[in-house]
Amino acid sequence: LMFENNETRIMGIDFGMKRIGIALSDSLKMFAYSHKTILNNSTTISELEKIIKEKNVTKVILGIPNEERQNKESKTSVIKDVKKFKENLEKKFGLEVELWDETYTSVIAQQQILESVNKKIKRQNKDLLDMYSAAIILQEYLDSIKRNNWLHSIDFAIHTNYFFLSKSTSGAN
Repeated sequence: LMFENNETRIMGIDFGMKRIGIALSDSLKMFAYSHKTILNNSTTISELEKIIKEKNVTKVILGIPNEERQNKESKTSVIKDVKKFKENLEKKFGLEVELWDETYTSVIAQQQILESVNKKIKRQNKDLLDMYSAAIILQEYLDSIKRNNWLHSIDFAIHTNYFFLSKSTSGAN
């Protein structure tokens, strides 16, 4: 049990004016899974606090609509609200909160729900959509870290091999 508490996780959030979708990474930060959807109201911060403490969350990835693509009035206010929500989270929890472009997220989420859920009732369930969206935002982020780490390790291997090769060839002369 002590060990469990040392395992940290990253939280993904799909922010909405009515509902907030929450996803969590596994402790290795490889995979995202949808956790729950909470209402966006006066209890939001305390709800989040419970999850952050219980799951030992050290970082939050917060979805934000793409500003250039979303030139409609409604979307600009959402962007402002997301940024305000980010500030609140940072102040309240002292966590790093990173904004993540969520432009295609709900489209992908809807597709995934249709593929994995047969009952029409569940398809209409907006809570599911928000949780899935949060999971997709988080998975995209986790995949980008994995890609970067992979590229760095390849880069490192190339440089170290080059270093050894140049040393051994110069020594031969």
